[in-house]
Amino acid sequence: MTTPRFYCPPPLHVNTQFELPEAAAHHASRVLRLRINDEVRIFDGIGNELHGRICEIEGKKVALEKLQVCTVNRESPLNIVLVQALSSSEKMDWVIQKATELGATEIQPVQTQRSVVKLTGDRTEKRTQHWHGISIAACEQCGRNILPKVYAPLEFSSWIATICDTSGSKFILLPEAVTTWHEQPKPQGKVTLLIGPEGGFSADEARLARQAGFISIRLGARLLRTETAAVAGIATLQTLWGDFI
Repeated sequence: MTTPRFYCPPPLHVNTQFELPEAAAHHASRVLRLRINDEVRIFDGIGNELHGRICEIEGKKVALEKLQVCTVNRESPLNIVLVQALSSSEKMDWVIQKATELGATEIQPVQTQRSVVKLTGDRTEKRTQHWHGISIAACEQCGRNILPKVYAPLEFSSWIATICDTSGSKFILLPEAVTTWHEQPKPQGKVTLLIGPEGGFSADEARLARQAGFISIRLGARLLRTETAAVAGIATLQTLWGDFI
């Protein structure tokens, strides 16, 4: 069985007794049914990982001891920013989870003309926190010690205005594109991947993206669902230039 991992906000300290945060303690004792002397790992989301064992379980309290550094770098050499058009709740959750597992460093949801989901006010904040939780759980599972940044949704027009002068490589997946990634040089710096909603980008949105420096890319001969396109796009980047080879 793989040693359970739990996210614990910094700071973390070695050779001290440490109490798991409430949510992690509940998961350890009530869900995983861990016991005294079971080994666990904790990470702080900014690159540090410690190994220890459970020394106390009492009510909602789970305490660890004998904490030692065991940090391993599991980050991709590519700095991938996924810009995902808002889709239905289940699809967005799935994209956040898989993008985290595949190594995305930033995830920016955007509201497009054809997005089927519209978020405003309190719903925006709650949904962003929900996505953050999904990303944490994905890091716990896949071994990443650095949490990707999951931003609050932005209107497409507002977001695209901020990206025009950003350096690095920019790609937009469009079914009508003729260019493939094999024709592109190895990206330098940040790689921004733009994925449309269920109904695709409008002509105006695609035009604005190209004006902002995005290269239109075709990913195979088949029309992919929005959640499939995001996962396939990141996996392709990792295969060509990241840590899949």
